[in-house]
Amino acid sequence: MKDTWIKQGYIFFAEGGPFALKIERISKAINKNKSGFYHYFSDLGIFTDKLLEYHLSQAKVMAIKEAECESIDELIDVLIFHQTDLLFNRQLRIHRENPSFFKCFEKTAEITTPGIMGLWTKTLGLDRTPHLAALIMKLGLENFYLQITPETLNTEWLHGYFNEFKKLVREFKIAKGLTLPDVTV
Repeated sequence: MKDTWIKQGYIFFAEGGPFALKIERISKAINKNKSGFYHYFSDLGIFTDKLLEYHLSQAKVMAIKEAECESIDELIDVLIFHQTDLLFNRQLRIHRENPSFFKCFEKTAEITTPGIMGLWTKTLGLDRTPHLAALIMKLGLENFYLQITPETLNTEWLHGYFNEFKKLVREFKIAKGLTLPDVTV
């Protein structure tokens, strides 16, 4: 029964962030009495901590699947399957002013990113410069979590997203011979 509360809370958090976590709403969704919530968690803070733990366990499952991918199509299938996990992670990113959420977001990236770096590097044609692929991945992930929604997180959108990065790298390779001005940041 405890897992039922966690899984439903996880879905609500993925959809609307921490403000979507209402005990009465969760109890109605799973057709249980609110007292059951307090039996397992005692308060919303403890429940939220359990959701973060569950998210990290889901990230480990997703990372294993991502590491096994040999093509972008396979990776997209994994991402679609783990849509709720990605949307949960998006909410962590949006609400990163909460130190626990920020820490969980960072930990999720540490868990999932290494497994896809080989495919990412190969897809972008940056086999000789994996450090560039890693920099693009870092920027890409930040942008990814800003853009995904339940409506956009689909096969067509993901193909387009990955193709934009391939185009970006191709344009940089074409421009490689150009002298670029120094930019102070």
